[in-house]
Order: sequence, then structure tokens, then C-alpha cells
Amino acid sequence: MPTVIYTGETSTTGGLDGASRSSDGRLDVKLSPSGSSGKGTNPEQFFAAGWSACFLGAIGRAAAERQLRVPAGAAINAEIDLVSNDVAMCCRHG
Repeated sequence: MPTVIYTGETSTTGGLDGASRSSDGRLDVKLSPSGSSGKGTNPEQFFAAGWSACFLGAIGRAAAERQLRVPAGAAINAEIDLVSNDVAMCCRHG
């Protein structure tokens, strides 16, 4: 059984026109529906940011284990698509 290293906790109110806040208060954002001109961000943007950050972190860890360095300017570009079919979200990265 894997050991849990960290658990992120958030509370979202109001759905896509609401807000999300982390239990430690470090994340506190307004939300808007995907494709709208609302003032907040949308879940797809959050998912893309989180996925790309984790992926780049994994690359950094794998590089360090091999005594290599990831260049300071390394970047992961992620796109999250909201699709209308049997799959709720489809992910691709570049």
C-alpha cells in the first residue's frame, strides 16, 4: 500500500460560478464556466496547471536520481479538452 505524502483539500461553493478555497487558505479563487468571459478561471485550467506541475516535478525527480539537472527554464505545456461524449475529459500534453 502506498504511503500518502500529502493531501490537498479544497472547498468549492457555487459550482462553476462560485469559488474554491484550500483548507490552508493559500488558494482562494473565483470560478467561471469553461469558455465564458467571467472573471474567474475554470476547472480545465486548474487541471492543466496541476497536471503539468506534477509532470515537471516527476521529470526533475527522475533527473536528480540519475544525477542530471533539468534546465531552469524547462516547461510543460498542457491542454485539457472538455468534450461531449462518453469521456468527461480528454487530456493531451505537449
